[in-house]
Amino acid sequence: MQEHRIKLWDLPTRLFHWLLVLLVALAFVTGLTGGPWIDWHGLIGLAIFGLIVFRLVWGFVGSTYARFGQFVPGPRTILTYLRGRWHGMGHNPLGGLSVLVLLALMLFQSLTGLFANDDIAFSGPLKSLVSSETSGWLSSLHRQAIWIIGGFVALHVLATLFHTWVRRDNLIRPMITGYKMTREPMAHSARGGGPIAFVLALAIAAGAVWIANGGLLPPPPPPPPAGSVPDW
Repeated sequence: MQEHRIKLWDLPTRLFHWLLVLLVALAFVTGLTGGPWIDWHGLIGLAIFGLIVFRLVWGFVGSTYARFGQFVPGPRTILTYLRGRWHGMGHNPLGGLSVLVLLALMLFQSLTGLFANDDIAFSGPLKSLVSSETSGWLSSLHRQAIWIIGGFVALHVLATLFHTWVRRDNLIRPMITGYKMTREPMAHSARGGGPIAFVLALAIAAGAVWIANGGLLPPPPPPPPAGSVPDW
């Protein structure tokens, strides 16, 4: 059967993917290094939070294969895939589950970071909303989850390489170019996810980052006027 080319991944999905790869790598480096890099770690965490919110919205308003309704599998779909009878485009059922797990882990990590502190100089932008005990507990979860995230990221990379090199189904090229060659006669190019949907998702993500950065919190009290506090 003759191959034909379809549009698989839209530009926003591809930009999200590669920006997330970059930011997660930077978050690992700055978080494990600490010290003067911890403030950068916090800013990177906010950026990751914004990306995740964007992707969650894009999962409903984006193009065909980026939508959750396209790749979130049910038990029967997973069983069909394990038996080698699944045919489709985009994320396969196990790949779809992997995406959902990674999104959930990244969202959890970025949310806990908003309330965390390092007991030295860094405090998350929403730390004032919780008690010191709760902040310490969330900080501990934030530190421990990094190894879980690292394991899932490694598993995701290995699965991608396995499909690309062993099963001869290149998953990397379409995430760069947006296009895929296929012999599936019913496969069609992605539709939807136009400029209005992109602006909507971007606006919601920007609003979420503003709120996460303390945009709704009351401003701190002004410093006392000069000379009102004794030097001793």
